[in-house]
Amino acid sequence: MAGFGSGRSKACRPRRSAGRVFVIRPARSTVSIRHAETDSVLATDVAVADSGLRQAIGLMGRWSVPDDYGLVFPFDRAAPRFIHMVLVGTALDVLWLVEGRVERVATLRPMIGFGRARADTLIELPAGAASAVEAGDRIEWSADR
Repeated sequence: MAGFGSGRSKACRPRRSAGRVFVIRPARSTVSIRHAETDSVLATDVAVADSGLRQAIGLMGRWSVPDDYGLVFPFDRAAPRFIHMVLVGTALDVLWLVEGRVERVATLRPMIGFGRARADTLIELPAGAASAVEAGDRIEWSADR
């Protein structure tokens, strides 16, 4: 869903076995995404899209996500980041972060939503999960994998 990232992680490279290709997906982390201003947890089932392919796919093909789910898109620098909702069948809250601070919050509609803002990290959450988050707030997460 988000724009392409920078480079590939070794953990996400395709592997060949007996003529078949298996794509290794990033493991879900054991950490949570936390809204520092309210000390509330936004997600506990967190996946990190740390390859260009995983970032391009995002949540396309998903028609629902669990209430505690979060998908983090880390990038190596802040730049304008575009998100589309093509083939995403559920509304999402999207946070654009620069150095942990929220630049923009938007609830994107299924199938037709889109958004753009400057970010070094994007976070996708189920619609309503970020209802208390505002621009300027601090969001904390870490890739404990």
